[in-house]
Amino acid sequence: MTDRLKFLRKIPYFSNIDDHELQAIADIMIERSYDKGRVLFMEGEFGEAVHFVIEGRVKIYKTSENGKEHILYIAGPGDIFAEVILFNEVNYPATAEVMEKSRIGKIRNEDLEQVLKAHPSMAVAIIKVLNKRLIDAQQRVKSLALDNTHGRTARMLMKLAMEHGVKTEKGVELELSISRQELANMVGTTRETVTRVLMAFKKYNLIEIERNTIRIPQPEKLKEWIN
Repeated sequence: MTDRLKFLRKIPYFSNIDDHELQAIADIMIERSYDKGRVLFMEGEFGEAVHFVIEGRVKIYKTSENGKEHILYIAGPGDIFAEVILFNEVNYPATAEVMEKSRIGKIRNEDLEQVLKAHPSMAVAIIKVLNKRLIDAQQRVKSLALDNTHGRTARMLMKLAMEHGVKTEKGVELELSISRQELANMVGTTRETVTRVLMAFKKYNLIEIERNTIRIPQPEKLKEWIN
């Protein structure tokens, strides 16, 4: 089994796809390595390819008219992004920027569409990705409407921990190279406010902060802050 096939096999949505079908995807994937800060595509550019994170992390964000960045989600190893442009000649709805040294795979729309038409089970896998993105968006809207700042911050930390955290004897450790400003953008508040909330969580022993690492000793306790 090739390295590329091994990577595709690790993607949860492809776990039940046979090797023959996965190989069809592997054959048309282009791999590139990028350094931190590299913009893969910008909001408004014509959407030409679906992307996969092989190694590293990528932030997907929109920019408001006043230039404020609003992070929609962070894609990590095994994640697919820009899938919303499939079967549609549309522009990328957001910008994708590399957060750390990363290896990215991409597949041109027309190539992937041909594979999906030939392998329906692959199309179902992509539909599941789209469905998850829709559920996440609905959850974000619900959080903005119903949660206070503490609740939104707790919800975002739990989401990041679930998607990018590592379970240890001391709890769930979340090591991400995101700034307080970026976290504030994800929560929908100011940097000063999110800093105060984090310090409050630390005071109540809900989190521990060490440089770029946030440790959640007892996730169920932090979850109690979510409405």
